[in-house]
Amino acid sequence: MGGKIDLHTHTYFSDGQHSPEELVIKAKESGIDIIAISDHDTVDGIAEAVEAGKKYGVEVIPGLEISSDIRDREVHLLAYFFNPVNKELEEYLKFFRAERIKRAIIIIEKLKELGLVIQLDDVMEIARNSAVGRPHIAKALVRKGLVSNYFEAFSKYIGNGCPAYERKVHVSPRSAFKIISDAGGLSFIAHPGNLPDVIMVELIESGLDGIEVVHPSHLPHQVKHYRGIVNEYFLLESGGSDFHGGERNDYSNLGKYSISYSKIEAMRKQILRNTA
Repeated sequence: MGGKIDLHTHTYFSDGQHSPEELVIKAKESGIDIIAISDHDTVDGIAEAVEAGKKYGVEVIPGLEISSDIRDREVHLLAYFFNPVNKELEEYLKFFRAERIKRAIIIIEKLKELGLVIQLDDVMEIARNSAVGRPHIAKALVRKGLVSNYFEAFSKYIGNGCPAYERKVHVSPRSAFKIISDAGGLSFIAHPGNLPDVIMVELIESGLDGIEVVHPSHLPHQVKHYRGIVNEYFLLESGGSDFHGGERNDYSNLGKYSISYSKIEAMRKQILRNTA
């Protein structure tokens, strides 16, 4: 089997632009055979995507992106092949979605102190039923005419280290790995970028299953480096476009960043070993 596989995409249930069905259609149009819906802190889009996948001939794998931190650095983790209706996982996600709203309120107050006045209702109108995040706040700022575009909102006000930035509440990597494993899934470090190798080793020792090697932000030498770590520590390899759509204007990435079928087969074999 030689089709494209993209294991990192987002719908409007977190910070993406499109519905799960729309995303599946776009994946099909981009030549993708297997896709993972990996929304932030929610699995609400998976069931719709699975049904759409059956309709359009695209296999949909349950995915999820959650935040953690190690040595005061925020890291994102990707989960795959878990049971989306696992009760413990549902409780964990419910807690963190509530924490996302609390964080949004703090960011909004910081923005008001800077003279950029928006209300929580403005953000919730954009977020709808999705997990609230900074992208929704950025869109609210654009809609109110307080910034010229989505990227200015992050670079000047709500990005990491900016005046209105607020850290998330995090779970430790080890706890996150256990939650995912108990739900039958596999854990990957997402877009590690320039994450120091010493931190990568700590994550591996804490129970990490694999690394997202292929990602739009990774330069060729980084892809080679992470693939080397995968081979050295007998880990699994993932990858994808991190597609969102909308203001991010990343439509060209869909179908451009993918992994081979052998990588997904390795994941399936690991799941079987875990359940044997």
